[in-house]
Amino acid sequence: MSKQVLDGPGIKRALMRMTYEVVERNKGTDQLALVGIKTRGWYLAQRMAANLEKIEQVKLPVTSLDITAYRDDLPLSEKQANNHKQFDLDINGKNIVLVDDVLYSGRTIRAAMDALMDHGRPARIYLAILVDRGHRELPIRPDFVGKNIPTSKNEDVQVCLQEVDQRDGIFLADGKEQA
Repeated sequence: MSKQVLDGPGIKRALMRMTYEVVERNKGTDQLALVGIKTRGWYLAQRMAANLEKIEQVKLPVTSLDITAYRDDLPLSEKQANNHKQFDLDINGKNIVLVDDVLYSGRTIRAAMDALMDHGRPARIYLAILVDRGHRELPIRPDFVGKNIPTSKNEDVQVCLQEVDQRDGIFLADGKEQA
């Protein structure tokens, strides 16, 4: 049985709070760009960019990042098939907000940082995560967190977004279940 942890309005509030925290930590929006990890991180980054536009009246660069070629759990043939130019955004000297939906082991974020570094040298990388569920395998800590959800390893955190799933919500389920 799955349990809803956060509904659509809760996600909206969490993203707005995270957006304000980004502005505060960065001391404004100078040299700021958002990079969302495909798939749900990309949509969350777009939502944060829309929030930034409302708050600061500035349109910031936002792009998506496909980390398939950088994952350590895929065969080399699949990585090579997906190894293409990521994006045209110049990240050199920029403060990058890397956005994803769930932080678990840290391996996705490590792959995303490797991909970013192959495209330039940002001044700083901030990490914005909608859900931090713990259980790190790598020493990675988010700068901005929407919701901390302590879980057991046999539980799944499922983030549903309107753009992909036709609804917004965060659900906690046992490992065999779908929300």
